Amino acid sequence: MDLMWWAVPVAGLCAAAVAIAAAVLVPDRRNAQRREPLAHTVRLTRLPEYRTVVRRQTRATAMAVLLLALLFATTLLASARPTEPVTNAAGPRDDIMLCVGQPVTDPATGRFLGYFARQALTYGTERIGLTSTDRRLVPLTRDYQFAAGRFGEYAQAGRVPNPPRLESFTSAVEYADYAPTVADVLALCLTGFPGFENPGDERRSVIYLGPGALRAPDDSRPSLFTDAQVIEMARRGAIQINAVATPGHQTDALTTMARSTGGTFVRFDPATLDTQLDAIRAHTPGDDDQRRDSPVVVLIVALALTGLLAVSLMAVRR
Repeated sequence: MDLMWWAVPVAGLCAAAVAIAAAVLVPDRRNAQRREPLAHTVRLTRLPEYRTVVRRQTRATAMAVLLLALLFATTLLASARPTEPVTNAAGPRDDIMLCVGQPVTDPATGRFLGYFARQALTYGTERIGLTSTDRRLVPLTRDYQFAAGRFGEYAQAGRVPNPPRLESFTSAVEYADYAPTVADVLALCLTGFPGFENPGDERRSVIYLGPGALRAPDDSRPSLFTDAQVIEMARRGAIQINAVATPGHQTDALTTMARSTGGTFVRFDPATLDTQLDAIRAHTPGDDDQRRDSPVVVLIVALALTGLLAVSLMAVRR
């Protein structure tokens, strides 16, 4: 259990400490004036009946004070809004969008998609999808046979020539006034999550494979999105961006986007790609990122303490 507003119990404990100190240290002159001298008090306090009454009253008062302290602490906890992680009995619900900026015929793409073609058949609650630089190839789905089949087909594109398959992966059209950037591709991948504008119930992550830049450094054609806009989109939708950067281009911007969203940035290494992807999958957004109010236990304890306190006060009055 965690607390949403930690300042509430801190302020409450400080106020309680001040009140106790004031009650103990500040003298009450009115009570001192009311006290009247009594004769033979020593004889009175030695009586067994008197001592029995004092012990009973002391125990009852101590119990009442203890219950009041516990009730006060419980009230502070309830006011601070206790929360708990959102869990699912069937396991974590992950949404994974594969984002490929590398040519489909490149061996890196084949290794990348081949890994997820194998992994998709082991999933149980996850949804997985695939996006290229300009189209959604596989929408988020739990049809793992379908997803694994499509991933496997594209993974074979570099070894088995298939023009229709190549054409379906990405468009060969070039524009005079526009050239895609990594930020544009990542923005397209982010929009593949349902309700991407706001956090969802699932843990969301994008895994990008491609270069750190898709255009030449001197290309001044406008793009659709900036790096800052992509980071803001990911944060707003609680989406983690992970990146596997292929060699040949600067990766500073890609590194910033990945780390700014809590993701992982690695450089493509064909010998350790499976290990790199395993580490990325193990670093998915944690359950602690998704929490909900959990006041039930605290309120039940408060009600129980209230009942016990009422009974103890009756005992004190008797």
